[in-house]
Amino acid sequence: MRPLRPRRPLPRVAPAVPVAILAVVLLLVSLVWWVWPGRGGGADTGEGADPAWGAPARLTGVPSGFFTGSDETGVRRIAAVEAWLGGPSLRVGHTYLPGDRWPNIEGHPELFEPWALWKQAGPGRLFVLNVPLLDRSEEGLDDAEVQDGLRRGAAGEFDAHFRTLGERLVAHRLADTVLVLGWEMNGTTYAHRCAPDPESWVAYWRRVVAVLREVPGQRFRFDFTPSRGRDAIPWPRCYPGDDVVDIIGMDAYDQPAGLSFEEQVAEPYGLDFHARFAAEHRKPVSFPEWGLFRNGDDPAYVRGMLDWFARHRPAYQTLTDYCPHGVWGCADNPVSGALVRAALGRR
Repeated sequence: MRPLRPRRPLPRVAPAVPVAILAVVLLLVSLVWWVWPGRGGGADTGEGADPAWGAPARLTGVPSGFFTGSDETGVRRIAAVEAWLGGPSLRVGHTYLPGDRWPNIEGHPELFEPWALWKQAGPGRLFVLNVPLLDRSEEGLDDAEVQDGLRRGAAGEFDAHFRTLGERLVAHRLADTVLVLGWEMNGTTYAHRCAPDPESWVAYWRRVVAVLREVPGQRFRFDFTPSRGRDAIPWPRCYPGDDVVDIIGMDAYDQPAGLSFEEQVAEPYGLDFHARFAAEHRKPVSFPEWGLFRNGDDPAYVRGMLDWFARHRPAYQTLTDYCPHGVWGCADNPVSGALVRAALGRR
């Protein structure tokens, strides 16, 4: 889980400006009016996008969301993003369980209740929750510690924590939550990574799903989500099986620096491989995390991702929105923001 950063304030204009300078300022404002996020009136047709990039396909029917923060903070910001998009249009609420210690992985009412109220307030809304598989999730555990944790989990030592999590979600009217278990397992960021012991990782995932499916009243769906590319291990080696996976997701930022969207599609274990793998396993795809990262305001990447969603119709997609990733919460990416508004904005 990445920490939320505050929105950057807009610069102030001096109260007294000479007439000639004011005229230049007004001219510049008129030129950028249609490409600056949150400005203009062309979000429904693509008129807000830079003409050099054209209008991306509209994502009608693709459940979409923005990650703007956890618990009640994230819920409040959804309405502001929808206003920027031109009206209510976001159907996905996405947040993360803290992975520092087991009591937090079990979930808390202060996290779940605001999301439950948001979900009940609109028909067809979807709640997506990222669930760490081990505590001390971002403390840089070495491979031996990770392997030990995976083996203990596969043996059932942590079953009670996940049973409590499932019971709390059902009690808070979130029984149909999409659970993204042990995300980005092919990388090195989290303690729940797969590479130190892929066999134990698979056995542990299967055990956690079995425990959660035993919770009375649950209708959970389970999302297996690696990061794009090979990373520390080819992610198919971590795939736990079609019987315990409902959605095959991918976290896909525009990194590393200089990598084109076409290369992101074609790279080993990239976007094209992901789409074909999901189709072979008869599973829908998802994109729980995507956004800008290494290449600044990158409309080629954003246009590529939006058109990819239109083509492959993911079960849901959620843009990570804070600097440097965002387009609503980050004023540094106006052209990319205009493309997102053109694809998601209300008519």
